Amino acid sequence: MEVWIVIVGLLLSSDAVMGLSEEMQELADMLHATCVEETGAKEEDIENARKGEFADEENFKCYIKCIMAQMACIDDDGIIDEEATIAVLPEEYRAKSAPVIKKCGTVKGSSACENAWLTNKCYQHEAGSEYFLV
Repeated sequence: MEVWIVIVGLLLSSDAVMGLSEEMQELADMLHATCVEETGAKEEDIENARKGEFADEENFKCYIKCIMAQMACIDDDGIIDEEATIAVLPEEYRAKSAPVIKKCGTVKGSSACENAWLTNKCYQHEAGSEYFLV
């Protein structure tokens, strides 16, 4: 079973993979649509992220930040709220996810969007095969 480290992974998931409730899937779809519209991120970049390939594209970086911001997991300066990130995860994923989230903290780049992107790359690196971003 894959362990979803951050809400970005959760929100980009398909209900077939995660077994999301209908309510959570609706929320995921709404946030995805909002953030794609807001950032202009390409669906291809989002799809590639499912395979662990994080596009070095500003729109995609800002898409990740947007999702995290919508869930109150990141502030305007791009600082990750570790406790909020852990809190929004389903309870069954928290124990395995919390150490990775805390270890990565906020990986700082040149912008708030890059912070979100770099931090998610850290989650993937630290969690290895257990990280699955769809």
